Amino acid sequence: MQLSRHFAISALSAAILTASYTPAVFASDGISDNEIRIGYLADMSGIYRDPIGPLGQDAIEMAIEDIGGSVHGANIVVFSADDRNSPDVGSSVVREWIDERNVDMVTGLVASSVTLAAVRLLEDADKLGLVNGAVSSGVTNEHCSPNHIHWVYDTWAMSNGTAKAITDEGYKNWYLLSADYSFGHALEADVERVVTENGGTIVGRARHPFPNSDFSSFMLQAQASGADVIALNNAGGDTINAVQTAGEFGITQAGQILAGMVLFSTDIRSIGLENAQGLQFTKAWYYDLNDETRAWAERFRERTGSMPTMVHAGLYSSTLHYLEAIEATGTDDTQTVRQQMADTPINDIFATNGYIREDGRMVHDMYLVEVKSPDESADEDDLFRVVRTIPAEEAFRPLSESVCPLVKS
Repeated sequence: MQLSRHFAISALSAAILTASYTPAVFASDGISDNEIRIGYLADMSGIYRDPIGPLGQDAIEMAIEDIGGSVHGANIVVFSADDRNSPDVGSSVVREWIDERNVDMVTGLVASSVTLAAVRLLEDADKLGLVNGAVSSGVTNEHCSPNHIHWVYDTWAMSNGTAKAITDEGYKNWYLLSADYSFGHALEADVERVVTENGGTIVGRARHPFPNSDFSSFMLQAQASGADVIALNNAGGDTINAVQTAGEFGITQAGQILAGMVLFSTDIRSIGLENAQGLQFTKAWYYDLNDETRAWAERFRERTGSMPTMVHAGLYSSTLHYLEAIEATGTDDTQTVRQQMADTPINDIFATNGYIREDGRMVHDMYLVEVKSPDESADEDDLFRVVRTIPAEEAFRPLSESVCPLVKS
């Protein structure tokens, strides 16, 4: 499919909008406007630019190409915007897409605050949201709706998966280092709950300012605690700085495990294997899992010059599943398509036998990985080893603990 782009400034959002398009053609009566219109809303210039950002649109376009460039003769149009990690900007963009462009589906949705604002608008307009970037498990818990699906990961899976898997491996004594704001506090509480429920003990804890550039004193305290595991309940630059400091102090080389709660392969590249070696954390997907993932990742790299992250893979998977549902039903009606997506297992480069629950959570295997040492790494893309596959039913919050009103009691 031939794709071209043009840029314009939105009067409502002041965000940069781009459109990918091909000449319009007539479509079946079941597809509105003779087009399938997708909005990609993400952080294009801030802290999530590298792991998600502009390359996420390439993943979406790969899915469009793999469906054949159109569905039932309907052209597929992609709009994209930089949400600037601002709920106000994100809301303005989504409102304009709904009111002026009649967008059928919005994907990306990275910062939780932006995501929650966007999915409320989508529910009011009966449009579909495919959440790939946001981490908050509240997206399909207290904030669930019949108009969005959470695809890649969430805070429950990232913290529960890592803490339980490492504790089950026999590492029982934990030290909790947390960012001193709501996100860090929530991760800290989740990790403590999982560790103690699985026979572990919290031997010490500290909270650092947000953001923080000097982790020396915090890492010395964690090292002195004698804990088997140091949990990093933070993200982004804080996690990168903490891991780099731990590397300088030789913490993992001395036998302690660093457990990161939210990490991307792009973070590991920034940290470097010398400092990140031995770090364990949970991933939703990794490009070196099998021949199929490697082939898709190589195709992505040839297109973009970069290996894909788990969110890029999720964007491809969720978009393809959405388009296949339209192909199967012959309509882009939101509820018909969502039901078809829920009725159809996900088997692709991202998931094997994945499925969408009634709360909108896409359930799939997760992976506990460990960062390799420089000597173990065969090349610049050989970053991790899989320590343990976390089965789908174990990876995500059980429905018995859900407060989502869509879940049948």
